[in-house]
Amino acid sequence: MQLDWTAIAAGAGVGSIVGLTGVGGGSLMTPLLISVFHLDKAVAIGTDLWFAGLTKVSGAVAHHHQGHVDYHITRKLLYGSIPASILTTLFMHLQGITKSGQSLLAYALGIALLLTALTVAFRPFWLKVGIWLERWVTRERRPYLTVACGVILGVLVSLSSIGAGALGATMILLLYPRLDVRRLVGSDIAHAVPLTIVAGIGHASLGNVDWMLLTELLIGSLPAIWIAAKLTKHLPDTITRMALCGCLVLAANKVLMSA
Repeated sequence: MQLDWTAIAAGAGVGSIVGLTGVGGGSLMTPLLISVFHLDKAVAIGTDLWFAGLTKVSGAVAHHHQGHVDYHITRKLLYGSIPASILTTLFMHLQGITKSGQSLLAYALGIALLLTALTVAFRPFWLKVGIWLERWVTRERRPYLTVACGVILGVLVSLSSIGAGALGATMILLLYPRLDVRRLVGSDIAHAVPLTIVAGIGHASLGNVDWMLLTELLIGSLPAIWIAAKLTKHLPDTITRMALCGCLVLAANKVLMSA
């Protein structure tokens, strides 16, 4: 079996960004698969869902062992996201991936990229917004709003492969602004793994996964994530966040222009 070193290098590049910033895997990988490897949009999204799910498994296990997962929040998100993902996939099965469907996927991807850029750029701001919202987001309303956020994430992730990371963390922050940051991150990752894998299974059933390319991407990304995570303490958070935001905006522009 001859490996594609371009794919391995691409996996390492995206893995480095994930390790440095904690987000950006799905946000950057799908546009990369479309623009560099010229995959069909649906295949790029399906491949990236498996890439995101598998790269986050080790993180979810680590957070579980550290006690950083709030399963009350994670379960509520999954109550909304898993059924929404299954129904979205069923809709794609019934409709087929037509030319108009490809445009829908492209627009969903572009919008998700821009939303992710906003959440990453203004991450400290969302805490203040969450505390301000506490007068409306009461203890009684939180469970229902958490399920509703899960529904939004389930649809968005299934259509674009983006949203389970940065957007998911921001939604949790807005609803639970006083939650310890380690539990916020752990709960977000614990929710992202089953959601991306369920959505990935749906896309695999549609034939939308390039398994060989996925293997090559993982060969490059897994060690890169570990190495980059060790380097995070040497780089200012602002620089890494702004660099990622710039990449997201450029990728969003390219995807929307191709829709």
